[in-house]
Amino acid sequence: MAIPFSFTNAVQSLPVEKERRAPGRFPIEREVRYRIVSKRHELVGTGYTINMSSKGILFRTDKTLLAGKRLEMAISWPAQLDNKCPLKLIARGKIVRAEPGLVAVSIEQYEFRTVGANGLKV
Repeated sequence: MAIPFSFTNAVQSLPVEKERRAPGRFPIEREVRYRIVSKRHELVGTGYTINMSSKGILFRTDKTLLAGKRLEMAISWPAQLDNKCPLKLIARGKIVRAEPGLVAVSIEQYEFRTVGANGLKV
């Protein structure tokens, strides 16, 4: 019986240090593109993940973001569908912590998509 592909199953094989938070975070550096949409404007940026879990993502960015804002992210995924089709993780959530250069996001929803002509565009 095949195990359905999920974010949690995909990161379980990555090397991990002892982690006190549950679920554990996995150190993984991948490109991330994000978008914050408010009533007045849209902010788009890029960065790199530092670590991830099924519930949250910590990433680096050169823009200053504010805690409490909701955002959508597209993250390049290291695995490929059928070993030939690149994947991206689309995650939506809320910024729970923001410091200069670092942003922590609580994931509320996620899905995997194939990378099409738009690349990592969210």
